[in-house]
Amino acid sequence: MNALTLFVPCAAGVEAFLAHEVAQITGLPARDLQTLRGGVLLQGSWRAAMQLNLHSRLGMRVLIQLAHQPYTSEDDIYQAASAVAWEMWFTPKQTFRVDFTAQHSPLKSLNFAALRVKDAIADRFREKAGVRPDVDTQHPHVRVHLHLSETFASIYLDTSGDPLFKRGWRTDKGDAPLKETLAAAMLAASGWSMPHLTAPGETPPATPSVAGVEQGVALYDPCCGSGTIAIEAAQIACRIAPGLQRRFGFEHLRMYDAHVWRQLQDEARAQQCPPRAAVHGSDVAFRMVDFAQRNAERAGVAKALNLRGGDALQRMPPTDVPGIMLVNPPYGERIEAAGVAGAASLARSGAREVGQVEDGGEFFSQLASHWKKNYAGWRAWVLTPDLKLPGRMRLKESRRVPMWNGPIECRMFRFDLQAGSLRKTASVGDPPPAA
Repeated sequence: MNALTLFVPCAAGVEAFLAHEVAQITGLPARDLQTLRGGVLLQGSWRAAMQLNLHSRLGMRVLIQLAHQPYTSEDDIYQAASAVAWEMWFTPKQTFRVDFTAQHSPLKSLNFAALRVKDAIADRFREKAGVRPDVDTQHPHVRVHLHLSETFASIYLDTSGDPLFKRGWRTDKGDAPLKETLAAAMLAASGWSMPHLTAPGETPPATPSVAGVEQGVALYDPCCGSGTIAIEAAQIACRIAPGLQRRFGFEHLRMYDAHVWRQLQDEARAQQCPPRAAVHGSDVAFRMVDFAQRNAERAGVAKALNLRGGDALQRMPPTDVPGIMLVNPPYGERIEAAGVAGAASLARSGAREVGQVEDGGEFFSQLASHWKKNYAGWRAWVLTPDLKLPGRMRLKESRRVPMWNGPIECRMFRFDLQAGSLRKTASVGDPPPAA
């Protein structure tokens, strides 16, 4: 069982970063990985599957591909599922469920296609063992995934169980929490947590940014909410594996080796270290700062993270040396934003930032003015679905990275902050001037 076909799905726009992460975790050369739309395909061992579950910050799940073949009808899907040796993976005493996704499938009923996979699994167990496993749609031992493209059916066994963004530490959260995997993707795209890579649809920068956690560059989230970005960054700074505090689906599978798993966990704990870079977060809502502090304690990074209350339009830089700001401000479909620029009624209601007009224009223009006055030399990365945000902020972006926040198409804009109309200030990550 050393040659498995693994697929690690991810959010759109994250594929290049995930491929780099997978190569780092598994030790496989980049040429052995296939970067696809929506994920990374690789040949790996059972140990590699467990390593990816333990260490991946960008993947959604780790799936074992058990079938991949053309189809034209539900009967083809049934035959493909029937040919899988399910008895090698779990027993009829365990429960299972079948999930499905599709892109341009010609079938009229995707639910019926998933039902045929369920029937094939049950029929095979009945034929081999005389008894079939039960279906449990809420808390199954085993999850099976069916994916249908226009011409191919792929059947996967899920080794993760709950999706990987569920790290196990975020109990306290606000109204529109950012998924941990997206926070990690923002850190990767900024260059802070990994070397610069060009994401799909992104124009490569003329001068790559190289400064980040390895060089001790500080990271600051001035709209931290319940702390997702800051806590992810602090765990990266301390080399804390994201999967150390949770259970995984592979623990229910027959191939599971508890001894090997404990060894991987011990190795992950041994690599932990004091923070390699300072991480800061603040939020106008002190309730959210309390949430972030409690989440940080559960994540094991309370002492590696500096959290404060305060309005983003008033907070001064947390360090004397310029660093990187990473901001996921409230917007549109997520939540109304607020700050000192707007209505007092929003302030009294406890919104995250006060003074947001419907499109956020007043808040963002004042935020940009505050940054230009007080954050010269910093790099600010802002995730937003508003493609006109640079114009609203009267700032010129130096890069834009496509990224999805769930169903919302967004951009990460990078602003190299300068003090008003003064000459260009060297910002973090810039190469030294020529002699």
